[in-house]
Amino acid sequence: MAKVGDNIVTTGLSGKLGNLIVFRNRGGQTYVAKAPKKKVTEWSEAQEQHRVKFQEAVLYAKNAIANEATKAAYKASAKENESAYNVAVADFLNAPGINEIDLSHYTGQPDSYIQVRAVDDFEVKEVTVAIQNSDGTAVESGSAILQAGSIWWRYTATASNESLEGDKIIVRVSDIPGNLTEKEKEI
Repeated sequence: MAKVGDNIVTTGLSGKLGNLIVFRNRGGQTYVAKAPKKKVTEWSEAQEQHRVKFQEAVLYAKNAIANEATKAAYKASAKENESAYNVAVADFLNAPGINEIDLSHYTGQPDSYIQVRAVDDFEVKEVTVAIQNSDGTAVESGSAILQAGSIWWRYTATASNESLEGDKIIVRVSDIPGNLTEKEKEI
């Protein structure tokens, strides 16, 4: 794709010229590219799933930028020549991640805590923690709180948990479009 500078002939052009070239405008720049050709192929199951996911991402992005507050948040995160719409599509397509679950401060007693390092390409919306005994019974669960100025979320225990051996910590992280990532860690 060619980028056209300050050219009186092509500046501001957009659209297709025959079946040869396409003009696009982004951030005050005109781009020229070879016209795409329509492929006639059968899609594999994985390709079809990806197409459907991308269609959902487009619908999400259109709705997200229709809301002025959401549009402004996505625009603030956009890089040069990137729109709020592009950031919203990418946010939908990329689930949040759980980089680390720190159990070093969890003793099984109330007020001990579990820390989770959660990341997303835009914003982590919520982190929840569930604690289960080795037999699968629930000890407690709830929302973690983001620690000021960091990517660490803290869940403070409220219930007493006498035996930690074989217990499981289940962490769920979600982002604004609703993508969910789950990770388990055994004590």
